Amino acid sequence: MKITRYEDMDDMAKDMMREIGSIGTGNAATALSSLLGTEVKMTVPNVEILGYNEAVDYLGHAEDMVSGVLVEMAGDLSGMMLFVMKLDFVNEVLGRVGMEPIKNIMWVQEMESSAVTEVGNIIISNYILSLSKLADMKISLSVPSFTVNMLGGILTVPMAEFGYESDKLMMITGKCIIGGKRVESNLLMLPDISSLNYLMDRLVTSNG
Repeated sequence: MKITRYEDMDDMAKDMMREIGSIGTGNAATALSSLLGTEVKMTVPNVEILGYNEAVDYLGHAEDMVSGVLVEMAGDLSGMMLFVMKLDFVNEVLGRVGMEPIKNIMWVQEMESSAVTEVGNIIISNYILSLSKLADMKISLSVPSFTVNMLGGILTVPMAEFGYESDKLMMITGKCIIGGKRVESNLLMLPDISSLNYLMDRLVTSNG
């Protein structure tokens, strides 16, 4: 069934997206474990169809200062991947790679941002690699960009990107657990609607 809005997704479609999210986040966690030298797990992903304000409330508070790694997808799947990290996640990563923690996420310097961007890139790249193999799709990724902003500000980026086709966001989210410690981060997959239709068709064909 083709959809024209994210809200048109039925339970079967959401379950399908949740399943690929589980596989993608599992492989991303394995890759991150190798980098950080400790066990990394990601929670079972949720699939949410939310308006902008609902999305902000779901992830925290509009004025929460967060860092984000953003990667654009192209090829058989268009859209963006966004990895949103709060201070406790950033400091956990910095500590694991032998760097000093920071007291304020706005104080991230070039070395710290490079380390955190690399972590975000590993998670996103391995997630998309799993998805492309599962659905037999060719997906290219842009160079990751790093930003520090209020949560509300970061989420205006996908709203500006997809606002022409929907006032909702479809978010596949999963949180990180590093060395048994749950730290605040969220991986968001944000496909455009035409790509989402193609992806679901490919998954049905692959599983058929």
